[in-house]
Amino acid sequence: MEGFEPVIVAFCCHYCAYTAADMAGSQRLCYPPNVTIIRVPCSGKVDTIHLLKAFENGADGVYVAGCLEGDCHFKNGNIRAAKRVEKVRKLLDSIGIGGERVDMVNLSAGMGERFAETARQITEKIRELGPNPIRKLTRLADHP
Repeated sequence: MEGFEPVIVAFCCHYCAYTAADMAGSQRLCYPPNVTIIRVPCSGKVDTIHLLKAFENGADGVYVAGCLEGDCHFKNGNIRAAKRVEKVRKLLDSIGIGGERVDMVNLSAGMGERFAETARQITEKIRELGPNPIRKLTRLADHP
């Protein structure tokens, strides 16, 4: 879609993904400015309702970035997060929004370059999908 800039929300675990984002910034690696990072203590703390609320509040795409598998500081938080993301993916497919709008990635603290590349890839994927259908409905509801 021409001229469309997606709104992306990234829930990043404090220990790995957020540190990777910080490293990307320190290394002056470019990634889209439309990615809003929300730091969470662990990706396992990101509940289904948080993902759905992000879409309800106008996000076009959402991803959860956690520690590498087997390296979670809280043992299995990233595994719980991945299961929740999959659950939300199926739900979004069933209601016609599209499960491809939500994703889970695993990063270590030293993967600043991968963080930036992931942000670029997800932004491009969502740009191709177009705006979140809920955002259109919300705008219509605001103007009777």
